[in-house]
Amino acid sequence: MKNHPFFKSDFFYYFSRDKVAIASFIIFVMFILIAIFAPMLSPHNPYDLATIDIMNSELPPFWMQNPDDMAYVTDEDGHLLSFLLGTDEQGRGILSTIFYGLRTSLMIGLFAVILQMVMGIVIGLTAAYYGGWIDNLLMRIADVQLSFSTLMVAIIISAIFKTMFGPQLYSEYAIILLMLIIGIAEWPQYARTIRSSALAEKQKEYVEAAKVMGFKSGRIMFKHILPNCLSPILVISTVQIANAIMSEAALSFLGLGMPAEKPSLGSLISNGFDYISSGSWWISLFPGLVLVVLVLVINMLGDWLRDVFNPKLYKG
Repeated sequence: MKNHPFFKSDFFYYFSRDKVAIASFIIFVMFILIAIFAPMLSPHNPYDLATIDIMNSELPPFWMQNPDDMAYVTDEDGHLLSFLLGTDEQGRGILSTIFYGLRTSLMIGLFAVILQMVMGIVIGLTAAYYGGWIDNLLMRIADVQLSFSTLMVAIIISAIFKTMFGPQLYSEYAIILLMLIIGIAEWPQYARTIRSSALAEKQKEYVEAAKVMGFKSGRIMFKHILPNCLSPILVISTVQIANAIMSEAALSFLGLGMPAEKPSLGSLISNGFDYISSGSWWISLFPGLVLVVLVLVINMLGDWLRDVFNPKLYKG
């Protein structure tokens, strides 16, 4: 295993000597594992009404609980359910809702970025390869798209969908709708980056050789040019995942993201905001801290990748 080419690469060499990158990567992987295994790790299922008791609403974290507080309840199987971080206004354990909310937020972030990447790569490669009026048209469309912020586009589309089809249908398809909105709103970032890299690659001899050999345009773009343009795409993707998660959180806070019964980190923060004045600060604080740490480690990984792929910046 140690003889694998990856472990001898410069990428692994620099990574193994950067403590910040290693720590950020470990925390990010931990978040992903928690999201994947949320049903097994959570003390209880916040979607299961049988495990929720309204009498347990707004319980404080364990270090603030009195012996008389209902800090433990028993489910139908006789298992104790501990509310280590307290409960929300519905009686759901904050720890469990964070685990499930983390899964929702990461899912939206990852799939939205995949959609952005696919659209941006196809449009950027097409613009760079064909040039002329096709390049001008696609880049002007990108300019128009960039003139609208992601939140503005998302707020308008979400509000229209909610008004036309009702809150119930919106609640059922909220996660898919958010993926599409955030994905479509951010593709110009990828398109501009891949276009600038592809314009430089298009002038190289291997592309001319591929044209002389009669290869089709699609094969030249995606099999020959694209692999040489992936480094900046990898860097952008880390930043865009963080942006997508923050966009979802902002929309949920405004009431246009995930519904309360399908928790994401943003919706958990939004739900608890109304109870801060009554002293139940933990409902918003703990999901907020998880969101901050998640976005921070993703951005730190993105900064490290940017420096590694740019030797002029890297000082490791």
